[in-house]
Amino acid sequence: MTSKTIRAIVVGGTGYTGAELVRLALGHPSIELVAIVGNTTAERPVADVLPSLRGVFDGKVEPFDPDSITARADVAFCALPHAASAEAVSALRERGLKVFDLSADFRFHDRAVYERLYGTHPVPALLSDAVYGLVELHREELKTADLVAVPGCYPTASTLALAPLVREGLIGTEGIVVDAKSGVSGAGRGLSETTHYPETAEGVRAYKAGVHRHGPEIEQELSRLAESPIRITFVPHLVPMNRGILSTCYAEPASPGTTAATCTEAARELYAGSPSVLVLDPGDHPDTLWVRGSNRTHVAYTQDLGTGRIIAMSAIDNLVKGAAGQALQCLNVRFGLQEGEGLTATAGWP
Repeated sequence: MTSKTIRAIVVGGTGYTGAELVRLALGHPSIELVAIVGNTTAERPVADVLPSLRGVFDGKVEPFDPDSITARADVAFCALPHAASAEAVSALRERGLKVFDLSADFRFHDRAVYERLYGTHPVPALLSDAVYGLVELHREELKTADLVAVPGCYPTASTLALAPLVREGLIGTEGIVVDAKSGVSGAGRGLSETTHYPETAEGVRAYKAGVHRHGPEIEQELSRLAESPIRITFVPHLVPMNRGILSTCYAEPASPGTTAATCTEAARELYAGSPSVLVLDPGDHPDTLWVRGSNRTHVAYTQDLGTGRIIAMSAIDNLVKGAAGQALQCLNVRFGLQEGEGLTATAGWP
C-alpha cells in the first residue's frame, strides 16, 4: 500500500463527469488535485465555470499542455469526448503518465467494433494496452495497468447485474433484454434540444433503441465471461431526473434450478468484499435514490412466476459509479490503496 500523495490532473474537468471527478478527488485523502484542464473554458476562473468550487479551488482552468501536465502529475483523468480523448491520452502516455480515460476510446478490444460505432480510431496502437476498468471483474489486471478505460454508465449498471448469472451459467445466453433508464446528466453539460428542461421534465422516452453504442460494450464483457459470443437487446430510456441509472435485465433460466435465490447467491459470491456492490435480498427492488451521489451499486434478482424468466436489476449514480467514482476506484486498485478509499460517502437522503 502506498503512503505517497498521488498528484492528479483532470482533463475535461468542467463537464458533468469532470466536475464530479474534481469533487471526489478533492475529498480523497491520498490525492492532491494539481489542476483542472479544459478546452472551451480554458483561462476562465474555476469559480466562474464551477461555482461549487468557490473558496475551495482557486486559479483558472488551464489549457491542455501534455508537457506541463506530465511534469506536475502522477496521473491524469481524461473526461473528454471520444476521439478528442484518444489524442490527449496518446500524448500523455507518450510521456509516461498513467491515464484513466472516461471516454469510449479504449473500451473495446476489437478495433472494428469501435470504428463501426464511433468512426476511425485516432490511435489504435494503444487499444491493446488498455484495461477495462470495471473493478469487480478486472481487479487483478488493474493492479498493473497504466492505461485504464473506465466503463460507460449503462454498461456498468447492466453488466454488474448480469455478470454473476453469466459467469455461473445460470441463464441462457440468447434472448437477453436490457431495459435501462437514465437521468439527463448522462447526456453531458452541452446544450441540446433533447435534454432541454421543457423537453424532458414531464415525459419518459426510449432513444436509440437497438443501436445505442453501449450495447456492444455490454456484449463484450458478457461474452468474455461466457467464453462465447453474447448478443443482447438494449433499450435505453431518458427519465426526468438529474442523476441515476436503473437497469432491468430479462433472461431465460438455464435450468429449472435457477431461481432468484440462486442468482442472489451467485452475486454475493462474486461481489464478496466489494465496497461498492451491495446485493439485496431476492425480490427487493433497487432505487436510484438509494445510491444517488455515492459509488454504490444495488443489485437484486427476482423471478417472473408466470414465465419463469429471471429479472436482474441494478441501480447506480451514472456520474459516480457510472463514471467518476469508478475512475477513482480504479486508481485505488492501481496504487495499492483500499479499494473504497475516498468513496465511502452514502447517498444523500432524501
